[in-house]
Amino acid sequence: MFEQRRPFQDANVQSVFAAYPSATRDALLDLREVIFQMAATTTGVGRVEETLKWGQPAYLTSEPKSGSTIRLGRPKSGGFAIYAHCQTTIISDFRSLFPHDFIYDGNRGVQFEIGQAVPVEKVRLLIASALTYHLK
Repeated sequence: MFEQRRPFQDANVQSVFAAYPSATRDALLDLREVIFQMAATTTGVGRVEETLKWGQPAYLTSEPKSGSTIRLGRPKSGGFAIYAHCQTTIISDFRSLFPHDFIYDGNRGVQFEIGQAVPVEKVRLLIASALTYHLK
């Protein structure tokens, strides 16, 4: 999807991405790029920090603390996923907008299958919601 990808901020995060199978890695790198794009274009969102949480690439708004952490990973069932903190309403709010468009992992994530076209415009709404969660 994206020709040019931004460099990693953390070598440990880069190592996690390198360990993924290539199809999973490419899909998650595309989601990573969307996270940074949305951070750059969403009002009220400052710098996004890239780190590891629970062994997964995680993205948090460190300046200002406008949002809730977004994580990227591989569910046990396969494919790839984007996760939000389960004690927020980020996933449930997204599910109310698109109840049948995605595979949901409770209140914590949205799952995708390898080879599935990710509806990026819809996922941008999820990411923007997470990046601005504390501005509500």
